[in-house]
Amino acid sequence: MSKGGGKPKLLIAMRSELPQGFFGAREWARLNAVTDIVDGFPYTDFDTEKGRRALAEADILLAAWGTPSLTKERLARAPNLKMLAYAASSVRVVAPAEFWDNSNILVTTAAPAMAAPVAEFTYAAIIMCSKDVFRLRDEHRAERGTGGFGSRRGMNLPWLGSYSRKVGIVGASRIGRLVIDMLTRGRFEIGVYDPFLSAVEATELGSTKMELHTLLAWSDIVSLHAPILPQTRHMIGAQGLALMADHTVFINTARGWLVDHEALLSEARSGRLRILIDTPEPEPLPVDSPFYDLPNVVLTPHIAGALGNELRALSDVAITEIERFVAGLPPLYPVRKHDMERMA
Repeated sequence: MSKGGGKPKLLIAMRSELPQGFFGAREWARLNAVTDIVDGFPYTDFDTEKGRRALAEADILLAAWGTPSLTKERLARAPNLKMLAYAASSVRVVAPAEFWDNSNILVTTAAPAMAAPVAEFTYAAIIMCSKDVFRLRDEHRAERGTGGFGSRRGMNLPWLGSYSRKVGIVGASRIGRLVIDMLTRGRFEIGVYDPFLSAVEATELGSTKMELHTLLAWSDIVSLHAPILPQTRHMIGAQGLALMADHTVFINTARGWLVDHEALLSEARSGRLRILIDTPEPEPLPVDSPFYDLPNVVLTPHIAGALGNELRALSDVAITEIERFVAGLPPLYPVRKHDMERMA
């Protein structure tokens, strides 16, 4: 693998705080068993003298958020690089279009490990927002026990609850499919919009394929799981939002890219929709954004994805891929050029 026939050189490049979350004693032991780690990690700049030297000797790059983009010019300075193990989901920033045109480097992703917590968060949001938990919490706090309790609270609010709700999934991505799988275990009707999905495939998932505007008008709950692609920019705009019935729950744990936030703000101010946004646009929202204060909007700070001890799930996938590569085994989760047409 390496020029001297020893263990391959591993370059760790990511934001400076990430190694503490990604790696414990077990993870370091696994990495040291199969690689020689380039000193001075984590790297965040490949254009300094130190970064240039590290990139030049690397056989394997272990990357995550904060890894510099592997441009054509930087790849020319990485003659030994044979593998990019990405310990997160989307590899677009690290591996831009020019990477794929100038490289035979193996790329792997930890997207399956990232998908699980996002899907769990989304499913929990569907249940909690269906019962208007956050608004009722605020009312209960203000009332201090003087308001209604139990079933009496929602007796005249037929839109509350999850029984036989119609859930529209926008994007049958890895995360979208996990959410669908969770929903099929409950009493939900499930619709899905995805131009890459056939009606037969949708049925096999336990859902019904629909066109986007049909789905938006049909749904009691809409959850976004589409990738960032040129054609998905503001795919949810004023027209689509207007099609949603009053009290519809609208959840975005994907990316703000998908939603026209000016149109969303207009609908949010009307009070018609119940909205949970984990990934706004811009991110973060300005300090004076009305979204922070609207009672029908729940803002969370981009926490649906892996954080805390969930980061170890990401590093476990990346390290497993490195171990397999060193052992001459095929990757579990490779990323190829044609995958970028659909991936986030």
